[in-house]
Amino acid sequence: MAGSHLALATAVWGSLVLLAVLAARQLRATPQGAELEELAEEKKEAGPIRQTISSYIDLMKPHVTVLLLGTTVAAMAIAHQGLPPLGLVLATLLGGAMAAGSANCINCYIDRDIDQIMGRTQRRSLPSGRVQPTQALVFGIALGIGSFLILTIFVNLLSALLACSAILFYIFVYTMWLKRSSAQNIVIGGAAGAVPVLVGWAAVTNSLTLPAIWLFAIIFYWTPPHFWALSLLIQKDYEKASIPMLPVVMGEQETRKQILLYSLLLLAVTMILFAMHAMGYFYLLVALVLGGILIYMAVRLIRDQSKKWARTLFWYSNCYLALIFAAMVIDRVVH
Repeated sequence: MAGSHLALATAVWGSLVLLAVLAARQLRATPQGAELEELAEEKKEAGPIRQTISSYIDLMKPHVTVLLLGTTVAAMAIAHQGLPPLGLVLATLLGGAMAAGSANCINCYIDRDIDQIMGRTQRRSLPSGRVQPTQALVFGIALGIGSFLILTIFVNLLSALLACSAILFYIFVYTMWLKRSSAQNIVIGGAAGAVPVLVGWAAVTNSLTLPAIWLFAIIFYWTPPHFWALSLLIQKDYEKASIPMLPVVMGEQETRKQILLYSLLLLAVTMILFAMHAMGYFYLLVALVLGGILIYMAVRLIRDQSKKWARTLFWYSNCYLALIFAAMVIDRVVH
């Protein structure tokens, strides 16, 4: 509680400082005449550069990468029973971000044909023509090589190999094979998204133990409910692109049942960490509450055929993953 209080106070203080700085900047005199013309020219010149940087960052899918990095840091804190050395955390995050970015870039390169068809992806850098396919592929490969070097030099070889395996699995097993051929694409292919916790654990311990495997299992079983809820929302896109997602192949009702099944399995998997004494009672309580909410939403998803509960469950699943890993960190730090 003392640590939480200090963290909250620090966050409030930091926010006040930031607001004070922004307010001070607003009080400065507004530039006029020649200064305005100068600023306009600078903005005009900087525009294409910013757009290019933004387009390449978009290839890395930062909205996905952030969640992966969050679980990586959480795994490091759980393994260390506290925050590891800052240098190690930064090196692991940089290497992890580059590895995830590499996989996503090459995924965008391979899927550029179907991304032009799906409404959700038409505005991405490749379908919109902001980045050329060859440039995206080279950028993705460069990120992968850079990730391996950074993790090997500044962290350890095991974490580098794990990150590299995730890239290869995501590209060859999920993107090139399962995504367009099997309704189980997201179940098996989702394993790539669970590897970052292993990278974080290995970064601290230079080994993989049983608790790390169960952290991996939690994300593995979390992935199907999360992405199947999304697939219910954009089912027409997948149909147009001929992607055999579960709702397209088996229908919406079967998808809803599978979401409930995997939600129940996820709750059971989260209990194992407590059963093996890797986590304490605080984690147990949080895991039961979060899992109970997820199962309730899955039941409502079966009963209510509208898109409302699919959208709610999709967004809650993001919160679920963040909160359960936060509970693990708090549980380990306190104990």
